[in-house]
Amino acid sequence: MSPKELIFNEEGREKLLSGISTISKAVKSTLGPLGKTVLIESQNHTHGITVTKDGVTVAKSIDLEDAVENLAVRMMKDAADRTATSAGDGTTTAIVLTEAIIKQGMLLLKDNPNINTTELVKDINNITEGIIKKLGEDSKKVSGKTLQDVATISANNDLIIGKMISDAYKELGKDGVLTVENSKIEKTYYEVTKGIKIDRGYSSKLFINNHRNDECILDDVKILMTDMEITNILQIESILKPIINQGKKLLIIGNCAGNVTNTLAANVVQNNLKLCNIIPPSFGYKTNELMGDIALAIGATYFSESQGDNLALLTMDDLGSASKVIVGQNSTVIVRDQEKSEEITARVEELKEQRELNNVKVEKDFISERIASLSGGVGVIYVGGNSDIEQKEKYDRVEDAVCAVRSALDEGILPGGGIYLLRAAEKLEDGHANDILYGALCAPIEQILTNAGEDVKSIRDLVCSCADVPENYGYDVKNKEFGDMYKMGIIDPAKVTKNALKNAVSVATTILSTNAIITMKRK
Repeated sequence: MSPKELIFNEEGREKLLSGISTISKAVKSTLGPLGKTVLIESQNHTHGITVTKDGVTVAKSIDLEDAVENLAVRMMKDAADRTATSAGDGTTTAIVLTEAIIKQGMLLLKDNPNINTTELVKDINNITEGIIKKLGEDSKKVSGKTLQDVATISANNDLIIGKMISDAYKELGKDGVLTVENSKIEKTYYEVTKGIKIDRGYSSKLFINNHRNDECILDDVKILMTDMEITNILQIESILKPIINQGKKLLIIGNCAGNVTNTLAANVVQNNLKLCNIIPPSFGYKTNELMGDIALAIGATYFSESQGDNLALLTMDDLGSASKVIVGQNSTVIVRDQEKSEEITARVEELKEQRELNNVKVEKDFISERIASLSGGVGVIYVGGNSDIEQKEKYDRVEDAVCAVRSALDEGILPGGGIYLLRAAEKLEDGHANDILYGALCAPIEQILTNAGEDVKSIRDLVCSCADVPENYGYDVKNKEFGDMYKMGIIDPAKVTKNALKNAVSVATTILSTNAIITMKRK
């Protein structure tokens, strides 16, 4: 067994604080509309350089030589990553809060060595739960311009990107899915599809009937869905005959063997059969889930090998329907011709609950895709740039903004700019745990003001000077104005603020209650 190094009590916590202060110093300078950018050298990026204001990107790039300090960095990364995964934004706020809680807590413990740390941590957690509960009660639903404001702030006050995201979501609706991809041109733009998008194109170019765009377009189409391989044309004869006889159109979502594909394609070319084939979307073991959702959305029976289904029993009643399908080389869009049924609505609500409980970003994204399949709304923002470095920096901002809007749609909004947490601090009563949280809750607004070059004390005094000051009264550091944060468009998604605070307290209380640290012995 490899030898270990041990460090105890205050000495260990001081080392952890040193690591936290190092990562926090790099990250917190990015907070707020006038925050600074960070340059990161990395072999994984073009020219070895990344330019970013994204807190989680900065945090993930940091590793320290000292083993104990690096343990603290890893814990901070975890808090930032959990915040980004659950809410899409707020990583910098989470790190600022974590550092402040630990600093305040360690000062208190140093001055009061007889304090029961276990009870102190318990009190901090209980008070935090109360703040989070009140936060949920105070949040306001997003509507109209507030959607754009959320997107603009999260995109580092980029009005163009903010409006683009807002416009896309207005078209998609609340349950739609908006994703971000790199553009192949310098321009940044978005596309919205009112329907189900499948990342699969035609299995043969002979299915193309719109040669101008290399697409197969079918109106008023029937749809067969199966994960079973169709090895012989006779397997689907029971529906091909009525399709042909009635002059109907057919989309087959299934694996067709080469001979079957060739036979179908030949009939399209020679006999003017209105038909197309795509293979099922491939998500490994998740294929069945996605195919089942699509089948539900279009009113089809999904014939699955895992369920022991038999294609020989296929009838016209098992086919789904759509008003239009557009099949391209790499993707297919299905435009539904029916309203959402109660069954679909129930499935969507079930999936939303699953998404909320899941903490793995890949899984959350997949569930969101499933919701979009059922709700019928898919959008993509294509991010361009004049250079790879510019494109990467813009991509991070757009992705953060999209996630922030998603969070705002989920749980509403709060006054931004650190104001809500400041007001929460003002309501705290006396007590050791309250004192720790008071300093921490004031930290985000103080850091925003510091990054903007403002006099922190004078601004805070003005914001808090009057007893009858409205809860949402604050300071706009960009325009140097006092006023209603909602009216000025300075708002934060409630989900982002909640998760930043929750994850910060989790990491901070763990460190405050640490008495022994064991690391691998370095040479």
